[in-house]
Amino acid sequence: MAYLGLSPAVQTTAMAYQDLTGGTGTSFTLDHPVGNAAEIEVFVNNVRQEPTVAYTVSGTSLSMTGSIVATDDFYVNFQGKALVTSTGGGGGGTFKGENGEINAGGGDIFRVHQQQLDTDTTIDADENALAAGPLTIATGVTLTVTSGGNLVIA
Repeated sequence: MAYLGLSPAVQTTAMAYQDLTGGTGTSFTLDHPVGNAAEIEVFVNNVRQEPTVAYTVSGTSLSMTGSIVATDDFYVNFQGKALVTSTGGGGGGTFKGENGEINAGGGDIFRVHQQQLDTDTTIDADENALAAGPLTIATGVTLTVTSGGNLVIA
């Protein structure tokens, strides 16, 4: 099959998991930032909790609606950490258009993404990157554009 642009180099990553057993209360810190409650699966005593009903998330902050006790078996599976990706593409965000808000599909002409970079990122010498501005870089986060790499903020 012919490709327009770079041919994808398929890679997979391991499912990310965080054990929070032993913690107490309603507020917890996640190992990885997430964009919304549906990007993680939260389990208490091996029972999956309902996103936005039993818990909410904001970045790395997990807030439970009920209190967790130290003896609860409490853990999180990060759904977004086990995606198939292709070299030179990807990133967070969604597409919007004729099909509503979805992750891909014909008729979707608008790419919608975050306005703030929250993860250290490097644009390599053999890469071109494009972001819609304005773009803010979070405190403590580094954006590196290697010599030969290109970043355009439109």
